[in-house]
Amino acid sequence: MAQRPRELTPFVSARHLFGAELRRHREGAGLSLERLAAIVKYSRSHLSRVEIAEVMPPPDLAELLDAAFGTDGIFGKVYELAKREVHPDRYRRHMELEARARVIEEYAGQVIPGLVQTEDYARALFRGGNPGASDEKIEELVNARLSRQELLRGKSSPYLSLVLDEASLRRQIGDNEVMRAQLTALIPMVDTPAGVVQVLPFSHGAHALTGGSMRFLTLADRSVVAWDESIDSGILLEDPEVVTAYQRAYDLLKAYALSPSRTAAFITSVLEALPS
Repeated sequence: MAQRPRELTPFVSARHLFGAELRRHREGAGLSLERLAAIVKYSRSHLSRVEIAEVMPPPDLAELLDAAFGTDGIFGKVYELAKREVHPDRYRRHMELEARARVIEEYAGQVIPGLVQTEDYARALFRGGNPGASDEKIEELVNARLSRQELLRGKSSPYLSLVLDEASLRRQIGDNEVMRAQLTALIPMVDTPAGVVQVLPFSHGAHALTGGSMRFLTLADRSVVAWDESIDSGILLEDPEVVTAYQRAYDLLKAYALSPSRTAAFITSVLEALPS
């Protein structure tokens, strides 16, 4: 006797709605999970977990489903809502502003910023910070992080300026292969029409942003907000005087940081120092 499909609850959350729409369109098209898996190149078990809302949909699945079912972007729209549910409420306004930003500037003191992390680096980082979490939870966090990177690939992507403390390059996240891939991915980004990456070496010493992480989002109306992030929380700063003071500190770091060409050489040297 065939097992009865689990009853879905589409009104619980956008993630549940995504799963319910997946089943509705799949069954409407007369497709089994196995046949759909062959079309979208995801495993049957993964699609099943998405359908019953056990896991967050991967970033590219919405587009694949819209193409498979001819749904004119419906899955993409539901996914945009669902991916924000992964983040605590305190981060959601920050993410909404990030999505609207025309310029993103960030100082990263300890780890490579989320917008330029590789998938394996992000996975190792989340696993290190959540040793008791299930594999499903880790993958949900990874997918949510990767989904944020989509804004850098859009037609109106923001200009990205990063100042990376040397510590963020030296700190081992994952194994040597993970670090090698992450550092390699950074090198083409150091000086492009879409942004710039600079390294602040240890030799600079103390500065106003020591020990933290700070990002600035410049919006279409030229207003700027700042996001001050610590280990497990973040504060959105919108007072112009406060934001301006932190921006001056960031501007100083850019002035003291290595040029893009020297940054590329520096990252290459760190990369070459990794054991084979």
